[in-house]
Parts: sequence; structure tokens; C-alpha cells
Amino acid sequence: MSKTLVAYFSASGTTARVAKELARAVGADLYEIKPAVPYTKADLNWMDKSSRSSVEMKDKASRPALADTDAPVAAHDTILLGFPIWWYVAPTIINSFLESYDFSGKKIVLFATSGGSGFGQTVAGLRPSVAADVVIVEGKLLNGHQTAESLKAWAESVL
Repeated sequence: MSKTLVAYFSASGTTARVAKELARAVGADLYEIKPAVPYTKADLNWMDKSSRSSVEMKDKASRPALADTDAPVAAHDTILLGFPIWWYVAPTIINSFLESYDFSGKKIVLFATSGGSGFGQTVAGLRPSVAADVVIVEGKLLNGHQTAESLKAWAESVL
């Protein structure tokens, strides 16, 4: 495998758990994408049209600020990029992350957690945030418990 980074955003801890298991299974480095202002439970209330997450997802130009830009992207060939699915796509903080680094020549493989929806238009929504030579692969929903063996097998199939 190439030098791999598992970068992830997790609002509730679900995606964090999967990302940590994945990084261990494939021997990858791990980086957490953190918002400058952490999300509260009220911010994540998708039933409230005025909640922070609802407002951000309604505005495709929304770019929530990152807590830092210290991800070791330059040192890695492949990025396994994880996030929860919000409104059938990646949260806009993922666009913030992609626009904060140079991913030229790299491969980004997506993985996600979801309460029920699939990737929808996720790749199309992320594509404008990276250079044309960046390969973005719609990976897999990693819901539920995954074994180290199944995570490793999946990662090896996409890396």
C-alpha cells in the first residue's frame, strides 16, 4: 500500500470510531478534522431548519472554519476521507478541509457513516474543492461494527 492517511470529521463520535478502527487495520496515520467552533447537539438537530448544520447544508457555499490546518497531507499519497452523511452528501466542513490543502496528484477514497442514506451526490459536491488531477473515489458506507479484516480487505481493494 502507498503511504495512507485516514482523515475524518465526526460530529457525534460514530465516524471517529470507524476511522480509528480503519487506521489501525491498514496501518495508516490518523487525523481528525475539527471545526473551529465545535458542533453542539442543538447544532446537529436536522429537524430544526435554523440549526447550524441545517443552515450550513442549505448553503452550498458554506465553508465552516477549521480548528487547524495541520493535517500531514503532503506526506501521504492516498487519503481515506471519512465523514457522516448529512442531507445525502458530505458536510460542508469537508469542502473546507479539501480547499485548505494541495491534494494534487493524490487519491482520495471516501468512507462514510449514515443513519440511512447513501453517498448521493457527494463526489460531485466535493469535486470542485480539489484540483483536476485529484482522483476522488466513492468508497463505502462503514456502518455498524467492522472487523479489522474486512476493513483491511476493503482498503486494499481501493488503494
